[in-house]
Amino acid sequence: MKTRAVRLYGKEDLRLEEFELPEIKDNEILAKIVSDSICMSSYKAQKQGADHKRVPDDIAVNPVMIGHEFCGEIVEVGSKWKDQFKAGQQYSIQPALNYKGSLDAPGYSYQYIGGAATYIVIPSEVMEMGCLLPFKSNAYFIGSLAEPMSCIAGAMHANYHVKQGTYIHEMGIKEGGQMALLAGVGPMGLGFIDYTLNCDRRPSKLVVTDIDDERLKRAASIYTVEKAAEKGVELIYVNTGLTDDPISQILDFTNNEDFDDVFVMAPVKPVVEQGDQILGKDGCLNFFAGPSDTDFNANLNFYDVHYAAHHLVGTSGGNTDDMKEVLTMMADGVINPVALITHIGGIDSIVETTKNLPKIPGGKKLMYTQINLPLTALDDFWEKGKTDPLFKGLADIIEKTNNLWSPEAEEYLLANSVK
Repeated sequence: MKTRAVRLYGKEDLRLEEFELPEIKDNEILAKIVSDSICMSSYKAQKQGADHKRVPDDIAVNPVMIGHEFCGEIVEVGSKWKDQFKAGQQYSIQPALNYKGSLDAPGYSYQYIGGAATYIVIPSEVMEMGCLLPFKSNAYFIGSLAEPMSCIAGAMHANYHVKQGTYIHEMGIKEGGQMALLAGVGPMGLGFIDYTLNCDRRPSKLVVTDIDDERLKRAASIYTVEKAAEKGVELIYVNTGLTDDPISQILDFTNNEDFDDVFVMAPVKPVVEQGDQILGKDGCLNFFAGPSDTDFNANLNFYDVHYAAHHLVGTSGGNTDDMKEVLTMMADGVINPVALITHIGGIDSIVETTKNLPKIPGGKKLMYTQINLPLTALDDFWEKGKTDPLFKGLADIIEKTNNLWSPEAEEYLLANSVK
C-alpha cells in the first residue's frame, strides 16, 4: 500500500514523500492515520537530526517518519494480534514504548510509523508493550490530544508530599491544598486547568498566572471561575506582568499562605524562581516546561529544601496508564481539551509548520493527514470564509462552541476537503 508521509533525513531536512509500505508481517498491524497534532518535541527532533537521543544515526539513508500525537483506524491485523485488535477500531498510541530499555519511539525512530502520514505499519513492540490503545469517540482529534493530556496527568501524579515524621511519599498533588500554575494559559496550561478541575484529586484553590491579558481572558472565558466553583475549586487568574513584585501579588490571593503544589509551565528563569519563592512547607515544585537549552538553570533556596522540606520534580511525558486515563476521561466527556487546538492543517502543511513551530503563535496545530489544507488559525475562519465556502461552514460551526474546535467541525472538514 502506498503512503504519503513526512520523513526526516537530517538536520532541518523534512520531506513529504509518497512511497510503498512493506507488506505487514504476522506480528504487525496496518493502520490509517486521520489526525496528528504537532508537538514541540518534533520541532526539536528535526532541528537536531541524528544528534537527537531518539533519532537513529542512519536517517540520511533510512529516513524516519515524524509525528507522535496521532490516531486513526486499524486497517489490517497480523495473525498474532487478531484476538486483541480488529479492523475498523479507532486507536491512539503511547509513543514512549520503553521497549527493552530503548529510547526508540514512533515519530522519532521508525521508518514506517509516525503521525505525519496517511498509512503506517505498527511494529510488534508497540503491541507487546501495551501501547496500542483502542478507544471509541465521535472525533479523531480526541486521540491526538491523548498524548499531551497524558503528560499533564503524569505531572499531577508525579508530585508528592510527605507527612511529617515519616518517609512515605504520598503521590499526587495535595488534595484540598493550594496549587499554582505559573505561565499557565498556553496550550498545555489550558489542558492543565481542564484536568485539574475534573480529576479526582483537586486543590481547593488554583492560581493561574501569565503576563498576557488576552490569553488570560481567553482562558477565563473557557474555564470560568463559576464552573470551577461548582467543582469545589476557587480559580483565580492573575496577570503578573502588571507589577514589579509578582510574589506579593500572587500571595495576596492566598492571604499570604504559601502553595502546596507549583507547576512551572515555561522554561524562564524568573518564573522558576517565582515558583520556588511561593512554595510552602512540604511544597512540591514541578518543572513541567521542557527547555531546549542544555545549560538552563535557575536559583533555588536550599535553606528551604533543608528546613521547609521543599522538593522538586520534573516530568517529561506520561506513561501508558496516564494515556488510558485521559482517553477514558475524554471519551466519557469528563475533560474536553479542545482549547489546546488553535490551528488546523493538512498533510501538505506539516513540513513548514514543524520547521517554524516556535514562530507560530497559539496552541496546538492539529493536522489532518488524509487531506491537503494550508495551516489556518481558527480565529481566521471568518475572514477566509468570505471567499472560501469551506471556511464559511467551519466558522458557522465553531461559533456554536465558543470558537473552539469540535467533533462537528472535524466531520465537516473531512467531508468537504480536498483529499
